[in-house]
Amino acid sequence: MGCDPFSKPYVFNDIIGTSSISLISQSYGQGDLNKTARVVEQTITFKGLIALVAGAFMLLFLEPLTRFFTDDPTTFKAAMDYGYIRTFFLPIMFSSYTVNTAMRCIGDSKKPLYLMIVVSVLNIVLDPILMFDTIPYVTFFGSPIPGFGMGVFGAALATVISSVVAFLIAFWILLTGKTYVTIEWRKLFVLDKEIDKKLITIGLPSGFEGLNRNLANFILFKLIAFYGTPYVAAYGIVIRLVDLCFMPLMGLNMGGSSIVGQNLGAENLDRAKKTIHASARLGIGVMILISIGSFLNAEEMVSWFIKDLAVIEIGATIVKWLIPSMILLAMLFGYGTAFSGSGYNTPFFIASVVSRWAVLIPIGLFTTYFLKGGFTGLLVAYILSELVDMAVILFYYRNGSWQSRRI
Repeated sequence: MGCDPFSKPYVFNDIIGTSSISLISQSYGQGDLNKTARVVEQTITFKGLIALVAGAFMLLFLEPLTRFFTDDPTTFKAAMDYGYIRTFFLPIMFSSYTVNTAMRCIGDSKKPLYLMIVVSVLNIVLDPILMFDTIPYVTFFGSPIPGFGMGVFGAALATVISSVVAFLIAFWILLTGKTYVTIEWRKLFVLDKEIDKKLITIGLPSGFEGLNRNLANFILFKLIAFYGTPYVAAYGIVIRLVDLCFMPLMGLNMGGSSIVGQNLGAENLDRAKKTIHASARLGIGVMILISIGSFLNAEEMVSWFIKDLAVIEIGATIVKWLIPSMILLAMLFGYGTAFSGSGYNTPFFIASVVSRWAVLIPIGLFTTYFLKGGFTGLLVAYILSELVDMAVILFYYRNGSWQSRRI
């Protein structure tokens, strides 16, 4: 939804990660623990190697990308500090996602949850210590406690430290057999061409979908900028709220995809379908409740972030349009578990291309530059694109090709 130049390397992580969901869950559903462990090992190793390539790519383009978004020297330095440290630690970041995904795909979802809580708390504690000269709101016998004063670099370092801790704990769990599958250290250094090929090819459509989404969002952001700074500020705030609303949908999608993959591996198609429908129903129910609350309290939600009345008014309007539209996304995410679990990810790419380049961008350009209408025209274009996105996914689900896919 947003436009983040530092998100580009994560397209590579999405490709491998999407592939690993279907590979791990289907292998586990077949009851083949050795194959499951081998896939987990290869995913960790292969993600580390891909991260090195992605990191090299980002080091080459980090400065020009950053300059494209800002000319302010202070902002540029902060962005470069943040970008460099995140880039150097990409292998750990990528691999930390894998170990958590692996446990979810084999049905051990509690441990990743506990890890997420620990890491989030650690990040919250480290952020003020590393960022500020004195730790805000904390004193020792009335005297301020000194921090490291690293600014934005400190925020990035806190994220990196938290990710490293998460990876080491989860990696130890997998190595010592504290979960349902045990990996072997020595096998991490031996590549398996058959598995590695699948790790690239299965998730490739998702990678292209991510690139397509980022490009479309970049143009969307430029269209929003046409209406002025208050609209840009309001949109940025609402996107943070939308990201929060995404969390339950992402949780349902990850859990549903794993269960679908396990049942397809066990050749239990009926239970896979029930999981898909349950994921969609639960997502819709959650989003209806969130939408009602957001619609009734839109102004208050935006005012958490800013006190400018003009921005609050614009932001409240965007909230009332965008968050209820996520009911459509709940259907998309629910029925999308069929494709994530089966390893048939092409529908995601097709839906993304059609919804953005046949609906969102053309209508957005037309209403903004030709009709010169209000911001509402852009919101309508966005809603229509989400409707088309969901419709394409539903079409491919009913087509049924995913039912026979095994990897």
